Amino acid sequence: MTDLTLMTMAENPASVLPSLALLSHRVRVLPMDAASLVKMPENTILFLDARDDLATAKTLCRLIHASGLSTPIVLVLTEGGFTVVTSQWGVSDVVVASASPAEVEARLRLVSERGNSFASASPSRQSNEQPQEGQIRSGDLVVDTNGYTASLHGHPIDLAYKEFELLKYLVQHPGRVFTRAQLLQEVWGYDYYGGTRTVDVHIRRLRAKLGGEYEHLIGTVRNVGYRFDPPEDDEQDENAKAAAAAATAHHD
Repeated sequence: MTDLTLMTMAENPASVLPSLALLSHRVRVLPMDAASLVKMPENTILFLDARDDLATAKTLCRLIHASGLSTPIVLVLTEGGFTVVTSQWGVSDVVVASASPAEVEARLRLVSERGNSFASASPSRQSNEQPQEGQIRSGDLVVDTNGYTASLHGHPIDLAYKEFELLKYLVQHPGRVFTRAQLLQEVWGYDYYGGTRTVDVHIRRLRAKLGGEYEHLIGTVRNVGYRFDPPEDDEQDENAKAAAAAATAHHD
């Protein structure tokens, strides 16, 4: 059983996401306002009703992150709402109000697992890759997992939500090769209707936004998939080669 919080202004909270009533989770209902943030328990997953008031939902998302809360946020949307949500909202997932119980359960499970895997990352790795809390640095590329932003040379990269999620996942696993099916499962979290081709599309967009100088950071492994190649590794390789050449010349 998972502790859930539903923020809504609906007179009938059960109408926001009817599938929740069919699942065996504990659901706390709070008004959709800033005062409710202090009433949320520490370990909860927040369902935010953004069906009719996207502006208020966006404001609350920003307040949650500004307050330093690590509460996972799942936006409940209508079909039309999907067109305006971006990585700037800082949400963990989105769900349409008419989603089936099986889909809601799967999304809850994935949100929980992503949170646990991040929290259990090794201290040594976090100290190497995250000099500031929530930031992953790789050369001039900085991925802010708290603010859902990425930047190159200090300049923000305009990324859509799934583009950010894909980049974040690859950067969190440098050098590891992922098949398209693995990326689809890990980033999209379910059997996406568009199939694995959507991964290729998002990879192309990411490379285009990284620019010619940095597009090589996302490498293609022929007939397998993709991986993130940190620029530090390239520098270390070059330094090692230079050192070896110098040692050989000195020996000769």
